[in-house]
Order: sequence, then structure tokens, then C-alpha cells
Amino acid sequence: MAISLHFSLRRSALAAAVFLSLAGAAQADSRSEAALEARIAQLEQQLAELKTAVDAQKKASAAAPAAAPAAAGPAAPGVKAPIQVTTLTPGANPGTTVKIGGFIKTDFMLTRTDSGQLADSATGRDLYLPGQTPVGGNNSNTDYDAGAKFSRVNIGVDTVTENNDKLGAFVEFDFFGGALGNENATNTYGVTLRHAYAYWNKWLAGQTWSTFVDTAALPDAVDFVGPTDGVVFVRQPQVRYTSGNFQISLEDPQTTVMPRGGGASVSSDRGAVPDLAARYTWKGSWGHFGIAALLRDLRVDRAAAGTAPAIEDSRFGGALSVSGKWNLGEKNDIRYQLSAGSMSRYIGFGITADSVLDADNNLESIDGWAGYVAWRHIFSKQLRGNVMYARSDYDNPVAYTGTGATKSSSSFRLNLIYSPLPKLDVGVEYMLGRRELESGADGDIDRLQFMAKYSF
Repeated sequence: MAISLHFSLRRSALAAAVFLSLAGAAQADSRSEAALEARIAQLEQQLAELKTAVDAQKKASAAAPAAAPAAAGPAAPGVKAPIQVTTLTPGANPGTTVKIGGFIKTDFMLTRTDSGQLADSATGRDLYLPGQTPVGGNNSNTDYDAGAKFSRVNIGVDTVTENNDKLGAFVEFDFFGGALGNENATNTYGVTLRHAYAYWNKWLAGQTWSTFVDTAALPDAVDFVGPTDGVVFVRQPQVRYTSGNFQISLEDPQTTVMPRGGGASVSSDRGAVPDLAARYTWKGSWGHFGIAALLRDLRVDRAAAGTAPAIEDSRFGGALSVSGKWNLGEKNDIRYQLSAGSMSRYIGFGITADSVLDADNNLESIDGWAGYVAWRHIFSKQLRGNVMYARSDYDNPVAYTGTGATKSSSSFRLNLIYSPLPKLDVGVEYMLGRRELESGADGDIDRLQFMAKYSF
């Protein structure tokens, strides 16, 4: 329609021009009139050819999407080649999308403890583990550590079917597995599975964050976790159902047991009852607030060995947690969490055990509370900072745990993170932590940590 109108206007204008020309040349001789008529015929022919070319181009453009893809090879001059000829997932459902992400992160740390040294191979040399803070020893020197093992890579696959069913999968790895080399030459570490799950509409099955965890409330830290003393931090296999803001899941059960009299805890993987976790979250422009509950069957079942008798007992345990993020304008927010109950395995990578054996080899649960609060301030588009405090306290039955059990753990952190370019972070963080035993003995740890991180 637009092309027809265009040619109509052009012909009208041409006719007007011809009329004026004829009027002005009324007295011209017959040779001039013949030349003018020839020019008019030439212009009409050019307009007809132009219309034919435009129609042909429209037909070619409409047919192009239906054409078969050309064989891979050099693109014609001026033609942009496609990124790829075939899909990344040829065996997947039609319309499947693939996302690849992760980051490269390198940490540089200076660590000082005042009551003994962290062992050379201790995990606490790579990240803050409250349960490994030395207590009751001698002063130590400052140790330097560096590593890129917390870098990670993930792949997500998502599909929406013709019936509007949503399904997909997600898998993520980092490199925090056991050392496969040494720091003398290779600094090689094993790949560690973080997440591996599939979902279908409201259902999820696989390994990911426990429903008892609120990842949206985690502070912006340079350390791997941040407020480790008071945070719920567990990833494990589960089956989860989500409906709106409500989630409920059946998760892998484990019970950590401290020997009678104290000492390192061991894990008991017994029983037929999974951990039950549920969460409800309120969300808005103000931030979010969530409440979560956890029900557990603490259980031990060991066969007799030599003079050691068989041990079999179970005990019910439960915990509650509230957490959230409160936005204070565009440049400030408060993040927090407070948890209490029988949840020791879920706090700070297991600062203490879930239970201890009493005089009759029955389980006594070790309850406690844990929490943190963090303030983030955005100075500019490139610079932000965080202040955080975390703490956990445990109600140890000292008659069975002894006085060497951890009574409390706390830490304070201050950091600045600078982003000179999008997805590129350079940060520095200072941390002061303390662990106290039931005996009253305590130990401090100081750490100055630097990081460089590129996300993709």
C-alpha cells in the first residue's frame, strides 16, 4: 500500500511538472515538444523498473527464513555469518536454551592466630572455619596463602514446552576438592560438585542448597562464606516442592556424634527418615523476609567391635530460622539471620556436633543458637563496602562433652570491593574471629584477605 501511494505521488508530481513545462513552452517549436515527450517516457520507464525491483526484494526477504541453512564456510561479503549452524544440545527438547556461567577468583591471605598454628593442610588456611581456630596454644607467626580453587563453572539448561511445562537442569563445579599435587609445583586440586539437579514445574530433585538456607540474605563477602559463625550453610541431595513463596523438601539425613568425654565428632549415616525442611518467604520492594523450619531424626547405629558394645539410639531434633534483607534506600541494605534449635551440622560447616553419647551410650542432643547481621553501603557504581558480625553459642551437656567442647564462636568483618569494569571485582577484607571452649580457654584469629574475581 505504501509503495503504491509513493508511486502515485511521484506520478502526480511528474504530471504537474509536465503541465507547467508544456504551459511554458506553448510557443516552442515541434522539435522541443518531441524532446519533452521523450523525457517523460524515460522517467516513466525508470519508475516502473524501480517498482519491480522493490517487489522482488520483498519476496526474497519473506522467503529467506524458510530456506535451509547454508553449509558452513566463509560468509559472502557484507553478510553476517550465524554463531553456530546446529544447536548446542541436539538431543534436547525443541526450544531449549543453554546458559554457561561462573567466575575465576584468586585469593591472597595473611593469617595470624594467637593460640597455636593452623596445620599446613588445614582447610582453615583457605577459608574461615570457626571450629579450626586454635585454642590454648602458643603464639604463632603470620602465614601467607594464595589460591584459585574457589573458581567455579556452571551450566544451566531450560525448556518451556508447547504445553507451557517448564523443565531443565543445572550443574556447577568448583575446584576445592582434595589436593592432587602440591604447592611446590602444580597447586592441582580436584573438581568438586556443588550443584546437580533437575526440575519440572514445581518439583526439583538433586543436590543444591538446603531449603533451610536463605542464600538471598548472604552478605557480600570476600571470604568464601563470610559470617560463617552464624550462617546456615548446607548443600545436599533432596526432593523439593515449590508453590509460590512456599517450599518444602525431604533432604539427606546425617548426624554428627561426639564421643563421650569429648573429641572429634564422627558422622552417622543411619536411619530411614530424611530431614524435613520448609520455608515461606515474603518479598517486596523493601526486600524480603523468610521463616524456615527443620525437623530431624538424630540417629546412631553401630555394631559391636571388640570390647566396644553395640550402640543404637535415636532422638528427635528441630530448629527454626528467620532471615532476610531490608533495603534502606538505593545505597544501603541490612542482611540478617537468627536460628535456634538442634541444627549444629547446618551451622558454620559444623562448628560442633549434633549430639554426644551419654553414660549409657544414648544420644544427647547439642542445641544452640546462631546469627549474623551485615550492613552494605554502596559508595558509587564502582565501590561498595560491608560490615558484618556473626556469633553462635552451644548448650553442651558438659558432663558428657567435657570442657574441651566449643562453647561459642564469633567474628567481625570489614571489607571494600571495587569494580573498575562490569563483572570484575577487586576486594580487600579484614576479619577478627574468636573461639571459646567450655573450660574458658579461647583463641583469636586475624586475617587480611585480598581477591580478584571475574564473573562470566
